[in-house]
Amino acid sequence: MTLLYIVLATLAGGLLSVLIAASLTVSLLGRVVKHLVSLSTGILLGTALLQVLPEAFDGRASPQSLFMTLLGGLMFFFLLEKAELYRHTHHHEGDGHHHHHHFDSEQAGKGGVSVLVGDSIHNFCDGIIIAAAFLTDPYLGLVTSLAIIAHEIPQEVGDYIVLLNAGFSRSKALLFNALSGLAAVIGGVVGYFLVGPWESLFPYLLVAASSSFIYVAVADLIPQLQRRLPWRETAAQLAWLGGGLGLVVMVVAVSHHGH
Repeated sequence: MTLLYIVLATLAGGLLSVLIAASLTVSLLGRVVKHLVSLSTGILLGTALLQVLPEAFDGRASPQSLFMTLLGGLMFFFLLEKAELYRHTHHHEGDGHHHHHHFDSEQAGKGGVSVLVGDSIHNFCDGIIIAAAFLTDPYLGLVTSLAIIAHEIPQEVGDYIVLLNAGFSRSKALLFNALSGLAAVIGGVVGYFLVGPWESLFPYLLVAASSSFIYVAVADLIPQLQRRLPWRETAAQLAWLGGGLGLVVMVVAVSHHGH
């Protein structure tokens, strides 16, 4: 059953993003992504700081070694992004960031391969993280999957908009997104069979997951939110971000009650 949960959880993010992208117009997607970035910021930070890290520190591993793992994870994702293999495409023409004309063509053209490769690597790592979380505790797996899905949707929809505006057909853009999403399923299955026997590593994998969540939220998502906006848009940002945090708090409370 645990393997089934892992496969379903890793499929969910890619499947939902493809379904959303297929059902909405590009202009509407642009507005949806803007709100989803705020929502996923709250969910990622809430999951890392309120659920995953406390669970990791609850084990037998020394706090110093776990903090070293957290620092190493942040540095690793920084270097990976430097190599353009951990990029997050939430930016696109028409998203309100005043990008120049042909911005999407440049994103999908010269850097298109690295974006797709980076997404696949990112999704594969997400799959391993989900597997480790489910193997640690089903409730932790649920919360971790929620955080990853919340981030995957705006990321994959952003990629889809870039590819569309660069001249890709809807079917081809959706196919690329779907294939990239399958890397998470592969990572989940690999994680289930390889990580399972090494239970002592779970706290370190959970801290590595947290470093991924924190890095994405702080280095990628929050800078997108730090712009001068009318008070109504600022209030909407805070509401979506607070909604993400509230959702995590609610799930954490339910999981603790279940225990």
